[in-house]
Amino acid sequence: MKAKKIDRLMTGVIYLMSAIIVAILIALLIYIFGAGLPHINWHFLTGAAQSFRAGGGIGTQLFNSLYLLILSMLVSIPLAIGIAIYLSEYTVNQKLTNLISSAIEVLSSLPSIVVGLFGFLIFVVHFHFSFSILSGALTLTIFNLPLLVRSITDALQTVSLNQREAGLALGLSRWETVIHVIIPECLPAIITGIILAAGRVFGEAAALIYTAGQSAPPLDFTNWNFLSLSSPLNFMRPAETLAVHIWKVNSEGLIPDASAVSAGSSLVLVIVVLLFNLAARYLGGKLYKHLTGE
Repeated sequence: MKAKKIDRLMTGVIYLMSAIIVAILIALLIYIFGAGLPHINWHFLTGAAQSFRAGGGIGTQLFNSLYLLILSMLVSIPLAIGIAIYLSEYTVNQKLTNLISSAIEVLSSLPSIVVGLFGFLIFVVHFHFSFSILSGALTLTIFNLPLLVRSITDALQTVSLNQREAGLALGLSRWETVIHVIIPECLPAIITGIILAAGRVFGEAAALIYTAGQSAPPLDFTNWNFLSLSSPLNFMRPAETLAVHIWKVNSEGLIPDASAVSAGSSLVLVIVVLLFNLAARYLGGKLYKHLTGE
């Protein structure tokens, strides 16, 4: 009887902890939506930011954030998948595996400001990329690789050994087994890891202050010349992202409606991350059904 009471008590504690987490999330969302929703309109989402006058928008900053996210993921995902496949399927040297795992753990523990300073010294100063989207994307690749590698490695290792053996028994090579058997089986978990990394990219500010820059030149969305500073596709131009814009507005306080811009930008940031998560989960599920034939 005593054991049953203890079991009920601990179960109640677990439910209470879960409820506290959910309550904190709901409270944050209510506060962010309540503070930011009155300031959201089409002009705010598409207009240019103002440095000294009220009524500015976040159109350029929002585009810069999405563009930086795409470039960073294009670099990070292939690298992370390759490293994860090697660690999970090909490694035979335990010392080398431990060295790579230790390096991943150290990288994941570095503060984003340290990664930003490293990116500033290497990409901005040494390679002369200046303050640019490319510098920011490469820096965020370093920032995101540990999370991506660990999540994809864990996903690959959840696949049963029997499925690997079945693929090899059918005459598939190890690489073909990985591509046609293992990755389709754990694709939803891989998509989840990519979602988490993408959320970090979109909401990161400290690492981008020293690499992508704190200014956003006016963009001409009809200009498709990659070499033009006003072209949105030019990845060598400085780019103030939405998260950096929120930090800058609050730290400088030069515009009269700084609190309104900050609240609206924060809400947009939360909504975009939420929409990206929902869309990625939907596409991941569709892709999983297509690859597995379910």
